[in-house]
Amino acid sequence: MRRFPAPARWLGCIAGAVAFLAPTADAADPIPLAIAAFDYSDTSGEVQDQTAAHAARLQGFTDLLRDQLSATGKYRIVPLTCAKSRCSAGTLDAQSLTDAARDAGARLLLYGGVHKMSTLVQFGKAQVADLDSDTVVYDRTISFRGDNEEAWKRAGEFLAEDLVQKDLAK
Repeated sequence: MRRFPAPARWLGCIAGAVAFLAPTADAADPIPLAIAAFDYSDTSGEVQDQTAAHAARLQGFTDLLRDQLSATGKYRIVPLTCAKSRCSAGTLDAQSLTDAARDAGARLLLYGGVHKMSTLVQFGKAQVADLDSDTVVYDRTISFRGDNEEAWKRAGEFLAEDLVQKDLAK
């Protein structure tokens, strides 16, 4: 068996290590995802005004989605800017919202809302639009019990996990 000179063996080992550690063609870049503000509706009929608490919980829910989806490395969250104060499906028409997402450089747009129907029951709706194909690639309704930070956190974690499990960028 022919032996290579020592420097050649070292170079071969280094080249092999670099090839092993370098990103492969299979490792995809994170998908640019815009997350619109989620809308909120309360038809529970409760006497106490919880507008501020619900706004804070809704913001926390959206922030949790951004953080958890970004942390996977699968998505790169891009910020939306809209002429109106809120970039949401409830405040903008579909064309304006998708245009804002495209302008932000997004390939996917996540939007939705939460509806509180009674003291303890809330429903969430989330959809993801693929802006390249102009199709909805994710459509999920969830329900959750409770109207406190913990209930909202569990709902957000569930939704984030479900989104990560789906292959949204087919």
